[in-house]
Amino acid sequence: MKFGISTFVTDDGIRPDALGTALEERGFEPLFLAEHSHIPSGTTAPDGTELGRVYYRTLDPFIALTAAASATKNLVLGTGIALLIQRDVIHTAKEAATLDLLSGGRVILAVGVGWNKKEMRNHGTDPRTRGRLLDEQIAALKAIWTRDEAEFHGDHVDFDPIHMWPKPVQRPHPPVYIGGQSSAALARLATQGDGWFPVHATPDEIAQVRESLAAQGRTGVTLNAPADQGDLATLGKFAEAGADRATFHLDTLPESATLRKLDELAAVTERFRN
Repeated sequence: MKFGISTFVTDDGIRPDALGTALEERGFEPLFLAEHSHIPSGTTAPDGTELGRVYYRTLDPFIALTAAASATKNLVLGTGIALLIQRDVIHTAKEAATLDLLSGGRVILAVGVGWNKKEMRNHGTDPRTRGRLLDEQIAALKAIWTRDEAEFHGDHVDFDPIHMWPKPVQRPHPPVYIGGQSSAALARLATQGDGWFPVHATPDEIAQVRESLAAQGRTGVTLNAPADQGDLATLGKFAEAGADRATFHLDTLPESATLRKLDELAAVTERFRN
């Protein structure tokens, strides 16, 4: 089982290029960056608690990952998650393909529907139809990436034939991971996902999803488990359940504090391997 890091990169924490270098030096495979374009005033977390400042100070993930790409050679560069329903799908296709080209084919695009309905509405997205919109956007992305002349005609995404380059280095396209644990997210994973990126999951849930995917003929899907540095036993259970990767959430901190934390996490992964 491989190990990765997910985090919010902001203007008051470690820079993404320094973070990328530190991760590669310590043997972490992917870096997943969260996305929020903005936070409407007065927003609270889904559980009603105060929302942390990282949510409204997050850097654009594609630009931040480009900085990380320039400082590394092998680090996998992921969104975790990109709020595709708040984005123009053609622009996103170009941004992701450009990053894949510049990085030599190291991109993972993890996407989801998000939870902040006010944020969605500010982008003109109807929260009631965001799942159907995301399904069409994923299909449209793949069409743009894989066809010289792509077109798409759906209820929420609709465009006549277009030319869009660059195409991604990865073939047929960068892997698209599905975020979320809902029944709709799992259905989307089975039909459109190359990987699963849940915020919360148990070893039993990983095993159930693996079994369900296999029953549907989906045997090559990457399953990403959320890791707890203080629970080596559960890491082992995730591996036994069929997880391909465990990802630690990294708090947003200044560079010196981040490096100390990464040393701790690297020690955890070393103990697990031994």
